[in-house]
Parts: sequence; C-alpha cells; structure tokens
Amino acid sequence: QVRLAESGGGRVQPGGSLRLSCVASGSIRSIEVMRWYRQAPGQQRELVAAVTMGGTTNYADSVKGRFTITRDDAQETAFLQMNSLKPEDTAVYVCNAELTPVTSSHPIAYWGQGTQVTVSS
Repeated sequence: QVRLAESGGGRVQPGGSLRLSCVASGSIRSIEVMRWYRQAPGQQRELVAAVTMGGTTNYADSVKGRFTITRDDAQETAFLQMNSLKPEDTAVYVCNAELTPVTSSHPIAYWGQGTQVTVSS
C-alpha cells in the first residue's frame, strides 16, 4: 500500500526556518509530481510548491524567494525548505504526489496526513 508521510513541522519564530520532508513508501513504479499544499484555519487549501520528475518547479507567489522544493528520487522523498518564515505561513502543510504504483498503469494522486507549521513570537 502506497503512503505519504510528512515530518519536520513545528513552531518557529518569525524569520526562522524549517525543513519539511515527505516520504513515499510502498511499491511504486514512478513518481511524476510531488507537491506541498497548505491550509490555514478558515481558509482554502493553497498550492505552495511543486516539483516534477524532470525537476521543474513552481511556487506560489507568496513563497517565491523564501521556499525551495526539492526531491530525492532514490529516497522517494520531497523536501520543502522554508526560510524567512512569516506568521502568515502558519498552516497545516500537506504533501501530495501523483505517482504510479506497480499495480497501476497510470498515475494516481495520494495525500499525506499533514504537518503543522506555526510561526509565532
């Protein structure tokens, strides 16, 4: 069974940094895209960053220049390095992947449980 597991969330002061990890596990043929979303209380889920199999990245305007998404295909892991954090970055960060399990011939979307990031003094 394919699963995504996030880690690295926590509480940090404004201006601080955190590094989130998302590990995919199970029998996976390929991982086409890995993304990070976030959802703050009372707000809609927002796409933060994405990285394709080829290494193409895209970011929400609100995090450009501060966040960096990378992936390690050997480890089947995506990372989100978050620098210069602001209180408005406070949210639950959720990992999403479009990946092809060995039991499938096409990509399927999977979601992690999320990890809380709180930016506060």
